[in-house]
Amino acid sequence: MAVELTDSTLYLDGVSVSFDGFKALNELSLVLAKGEMRAIIGPNGAGKTTMMDVITGKTRPDKGDIYFEGSIDLTKHDEAAIAQLGIGRKFQKPTVFETQTVFDNLELALKANRSVITSLFWNRSNEAQKRIDDILEITRLGDHAGQLAGSLSHGQKQWLEIGMLLAQDPKLLLVDEPAAGMTDDETAETAKLLKDIAKSHAVVVVEHDMTFVRDLGVRVTVLHEGSVLAEGSLDTVSANERVIEVYLGR
Repeated sequence: MAVELTDSTLYLDGVSVSFDGFKALNELSLVLAKGEMRAIIGPNGAGKTTMMDVITGKTRPDKGDIYFEGSIDLTKHDEAAIAQLGIGRKFQKPTVFETQTVFDNLELALKANRSVITSLFWNRSNEAQKRIDDILEITRLGDHAGQLAGSLSHGQKQWLEIGMLLAQDPKLLLVDEPAAGMTDDETAETAKLLKDIAKSHAVVVVEHDMTFVRDLGVRVTVLHEGSVLAEGSLDTVSANERVIEVYLGR
């Protein structure tokens, strides 16, 4: 296998997906380096969600290669197997157990990563306690551990769901519009939170908020009509005439 595959966390090459004749992805190619955080932007219908669907096994590509950690062919695995391999996905709308405390939500996420038999006899170990405490700190929820998840602000629920994803210890996190509906302060804090996570995980962030993308300070990929339109720093892609025409100029 080529060196560039071996050295990457995620490798997509020539990936195409059609729905009733509409090409949601059209020869999409993208390489995510080990430990990299990447921002994905683009207009509605550009293929951002479909890209995450094919990575996580929800949608099968019509053609193309998708490799994880160099040698794992994701097209040969289903959603459950891909999650077990270490790819976690956070959808745009937070889904937390609102009648449970923040701590309990994280504990449930930890337990969900264990076998059924183990879970039946699972007692919280010092290791599990430390893991939950670490996640509470990363997600800025340490002061809210005993609070019911349903009483959190929208932004805090997003952080909790990111924490629940972290509890499953994925190697790659796919995060869909984490800043949607947040206050300015929450948005800025979410950028810091994701940068903290990116110190030890690979992260792909799909986002529309350009201020938030700038705060991330990472390489940006612009999708349009299922393909990569431009790639580089936010300043570089923002100056691209085609990007302005199809997306930023709207």
